[in-house]
Amino acid sequence: MIKGAVKMFREFVGHGLMQNVLALLSVQFFRKILPLLTIPYLARVLGPSSWGLVAIFQSLAMCTVLVIEFGFQLSATRQIARSRNSGESVAGVFAGVLGAQMVLAVCAVSGILLFSPLVPVLKEHPAMLASCLLWAVAEGINPIWYFLGMERMKIVATLEICSKTAAAVAMFALVHSPDDTGIVMALQAIAPLLSIVAALWIVYRDIPFQLPSVALVRDALVTGWPMFVMRSAESLYTLANAFVLGMFAGPTVVGYFAGPEKISRALVGVFNPVRETLYPRISKLVHTSPAQASRLARIGMIVTGSGGLLMGVFVFCAAPFLVKIVLGAQFGPAVGVLRMLAILPPLISVTQSVGMQWLLPLGKEHAVTRILVMAGMINLVLAFVLVPKHAHIGMAWAVICAEAFVSVCMIYLAVTDRDHRMPLRRQASAEDADFAAEYEAIESGSPGAL
Repeated sequence: MIKGAVKMFREFVGHGLMQNVLALLSVQFFRKILPLLTIPYLARVLGPSSWGLVAIFQSLAMCTVLVIEFGFQLSATRQIARSRNSGESVAGVFAGVLGAQMVLAVCAVSGILLFSPLVPVLKEHPAMLASCLLWAVAEGINPIWYFLGMERMKIVATLEICSKTAAAVAMFALVHSPDDTGIVMALQAIAPLLSIVAALWIVYRDIPFQLPSVALVRDALVTGWPMFVMRSAESLYTLANAFVLGMFAGPTVVGYFAGPEKISRALVGVFNPVRETLYPRISKLVHTSPAQASRLARIGMIVTGSGGLLMGVFVFCAAPFLVKIVLGAQFGPAVGVLRMLAILPPLISVTQSVGMQWLLPLGKEHAVTRILVMAGMINLVLAFVLVPKHAHIGMAWAVICAEAFVSVCMIYLAVTDRDHRMPLRRQASAEDADFAAEYEAIESGSPGAL
């Protein structure tokens, strides 16, 4: 068993992926773990009510990001990975995607501003709404997908670390009371703005500038549509939970749910670098070397699966400590929610290893989308049934049921696919067969073995 683990590790390093994983791991630290350093401060300074208000606008912002990003971090990453040897093709993809995102940003912002007078929490906080939309636009059009497709993860790491660190430092310096709630949203908008300016400058040093044409924009939207539907469905049981809960309960109750959810998902995010590194590589290998693609997918499944299980056990056992340290004593009701959400790391690790590291590289986004759409509907129905009576506990149950449904369905889809069955165990290659034959010949003393 130990020899097998060592062999898998050497194989992983041999593919030249370790540096990319380390670079993205640093990104994940500043994207997920760094907020865990600011959350204790903000939770204590703002209190459950104001913290819940911030969570509502953060949820709205991330849902808007999904509209603007339109699944391009998956579809465009795959396109760039497959055509990165042709500068002209890459420039066309980039122009089409960026033009499509500009159109989507205008539509999304216009739609929210049009309907905001009908939603009390949006109508009562116009400054926070403005910061929320600015953050969503900047985050949505950030061309991270370009660097992922080109496998230039160090650039992604540098941009993310610099921008997130600046925002975090400013958070500690400027936010001191519940009256500064609006500043929190404004600072979160600044980080992606700084990142996108630097990213576009780097991109246009690599590829020629090309204006997006109607044809390029249309092609980008058509290619990204399945991924957008998939990500939108996924948001119904991930990013939109705090906003949905806020429709039935007050900001304080939202705070009791949003805090534990952020902790649980932030810890799961530690394993995202494995997924983000393997996705473009496997997307390319499934067409050039299926055997290598299978081996890499199996390695990713073992790493994320075992890591998710260990993380879930840790979250369940350390829930009281985590809530006390991260959120504070006034978030006592959040302990039970966090223990319930401890099941998310193992479930999400299955979703990532089976879905994002195998089914999507194979082009199975339509099937994955159907699963996520059904999961989103399950989450919404359960939220409408459970939240009015059980508040944050009901929302937690809705999320757990939706995530469990996704995991079970993805495993079933992977193991029943006759053409591309999930590589649950190592399959012997031609090289392995030749080596075995040679070894048997040596043992038997055959002259041909020499």
